[in-house]
Amino acid sequence: MSALIHSSEDDLVFLDEPETNDVSARTKLAPKWRIMIIDDDPDVHSATTFALGSLEIQHRSLSFLHAYSASEARDILAHETDIAIILLDVVMEQEDAGLQLVSHIRKTLGLSDVRIILRTGQPGYAPEIDAIRDYDINDYKTKSELTRTKLYTAVTSAIRSYEQICAISASRRGLELIINASTALMALQGLQNFASGVLIQIVGLLGGQTEGFICSQQAVDNINETPTATIAETMAALCILAATPAFTDWIDHPLEAVADTEILALVQQTLQLRHNLYESESTVLYFSNVAQRELAVYLNTGLHLNEMDKRLLEVFCSNVSVGLDNVTLTSRLHSYAFYDPLTRLANRLKLLQTLNETLQSPLKHLSTLSLIDIDHFAETNDALGHQFGDLLLCAVAQRLVTHFGENCQLARVGSDTFALLGNEKIVYPEAILALFTTPVSVDNQDVQLSATIGLVKLADYEGDGSEALKDTNIALKRAKTHQRSGYTYFTRDMGVEIRERVRMMHALRSAFENERLFLVFQPQVDMRTGRALGAEALLRWKTEEGKFIPPDQFIPIAEYSGLIVDIGEWVLRTACHELVHLRSLGHTEFQMAINVSQAQFSHPLFMQTLHSVLQDSKAPPECIELEITESMAMKDPELLIKTLHQIKQLGIRVSIDDFGTGFSSLSHLQKLDVDKLKIDRAFVNEIKDNSGEGSIAKMVVQLGQSLDMAIIAEGVETTMQANILLSFGCHLAQGYLYAKPMTPDDLHAWLASQGTGRKIT
Repeated sequence: MSALIHSSEDDLVFLDEPETNDVSARTKLAPKWRIMIIDDDPDVHSATTFALGSLEIQHRSLSFLHAYSASEARDILAHETDIAIILLDVVMEQEDAGLQLVSHIRKTLGLSDVRIILRTGQPGYAPEIDAIRDYDINDYKTKSELTRTKLYTAVTSAIRSYEQICAISASRRGLELIINASTALMALQGLQNFASGVLIQIVGLLGGQTEGFICSQQAVDNINETPTATIAETMAALCILAATPAFTDWIDHPLEAVADTEILALVQQTLQLRHNLYESESTVLYFSNVAQRELAVYLNTGLHLNEMDKRLLEVFCSNVSVGLDNVTLTSRLHSYAFYDPLTRLANRLKLLQTLNETLQSPLKHLSTLSLIDIDHFAETNDALGHQFGDLLLCAVAQRLVTHFGENCQLARVGSDTFALLGNEKIVYPEAILALFTTPVSVDNQDVQLSATIGLVKLADYEGDGSEALKDTNIALKRAKTHQRSGYTYFTRDMGVEIRERVRMMHALRSAFENERLFLVFQPQVDMRTGRALGAEALLRWKTEEGKFIPPDQFIPIAEYSGLIVDIGEWVLRTACHELVHLRSLGHTEFQMAINVSQAQFSHPLFMQTLHSVLQDSKAPPECIELEITESMAMKDPELLIKTLHQIKQLGIRVSIDDFGTGFSSLSHLQKLDVDKLKIDRAFVNEIKDNSGEGSIAKMVVQLGQSLDMAIIAEGVETTMQANILLSFGCHLAQGYLYAKPMTPDDLHAWLASQGTGRKIT
């Protein structure tokens, strides 16, 4: 029965060699394992000795040597011997002091037996792959991952390796081969290359006519694998990765398809036991790794192996397991970096890599890049669940692969957006859209999909891959805006337009932050008296060069960028403060009309902002009128009704701007608590003397009167228009006939000349 060493904190059990009749006596007489801790942090020394102080390995306790710098370590190592393990910090006096010390230990001092475990709290200074490859270290751990259990495990594994190496040190050939083999394997990348390297090194270690193969689970590089497969599932997934000449024909085949029952049974037994198996005519080696992937090596060499050979193999397997961890990690990182984990298609980064290669090759002149966006995917995802949505995306990916996979580069570059790069005779919109004419089968359901496509022909393209992808996205957005379930090819005009929009967006943000936006005020008058009753606050933008940007150009940009919310609050505050100032000048009945955008109105903090503005400015709510557009009134009627009710409770009036240009129904309008309708200037312009036109304006006036609403016309520029509107029963107006928009000072002077300090009736 084996002796057991327990850790009460981590529930760790170490299995040692068979016990003798007097274990305690042997433990007392056995020399201690010497462990050297090299770290400039005293806390690391104390924590390590605390964690390992009571540990016994092979019935031998541990003793510790301490060095707090690389130079101190060099002095100690110059005269100390029989050190089993060095726990070495990477960063001490210099960023690479630890790695330089490794080189000194191995090359200058010639200490090849000691096990070196590299530890670092700053892995960026010594990347794991580079350090493992370039330096003769035996393990690499970040300090954050070294729990007590993992420290126990790493030290125990290292000591056992040290003991075994010392036991076979007389065999120079074996020792040199192990070191050379481990170093060579660490430099290999990719599971296939690593497997071939392992097999070559094993044959080199054993010599003679050794033949065999190495097999692993096919899913080892798949970032979606599950490590809880049954043995039967594992056996079904095992594939031959590399083989010696006698087994060459087995490479890339499933093990169960080529191996006889005896070999299958041996490999299965090794995987179940999770350790090496030595039989009379064959040997099966087992390799473990952090990803819990199964890797086994079958050799036709059996019990004629001597103890030295077996020890060599055990040490080699221990070292290879570390290398396998690194290869597995590298493979997983490669998958995460270049492939979509859901569909296994290339991701954006991989597409850009291929795209740049294409743009620099003759293939450029015949290639097209396309982005394929699944229409209304978000709604499907929300309605049927994310799991169903994932299955749907996988089904679409599979359909694309089936049709285009052999000839094109496919990628998933967004939630529901796929990219397709290939010859323009293959990648064209009709062929892509045709794939969506038949339903996609998902979870035993037939789902009918449609897609919208943006394309770029690379023949005359001068930009790099990222520019091409960006321009294809511009074409896709244009198609989604104007032609859902259709397609659009990118043109230079689109690029100019979008870049101008982005330029203006940045310029607008800068103008707002540097206070280059300002308000002007256009009086609203009673046409019967010509006296001003109020004014509409209008936003203006004057550039540093003195150029005025029309509102119909920059307001949509502000709405598109979301900046309209902040700008809208500033407009609201500025207009209210101006209203208070006008009242202080004696215009106590003056009304202020302020436009509110859709984004601002639907913002969850709009009412809170409105309360804050009223409180800060002390503006009387009954003198404020908020103007909303008719299209806003149609977008979210329930939200509109709720918010209007809250606004009216404050005493603020509400008007509908540009009335008649939208699609409001009379029944819908009746539900809204609105005080005023504004006739759009387009309908005012239709009013002509003795033409009988202007009927829409007349209908709006009649509608407002029937709903007991006030009516105001905008854009009134002629006396004829004013007279006809008066004949319709519309008494309020604003327009150039009465006054242009004015700065606050000009408005004050204009009002003073009008004598509007008294109430107008």
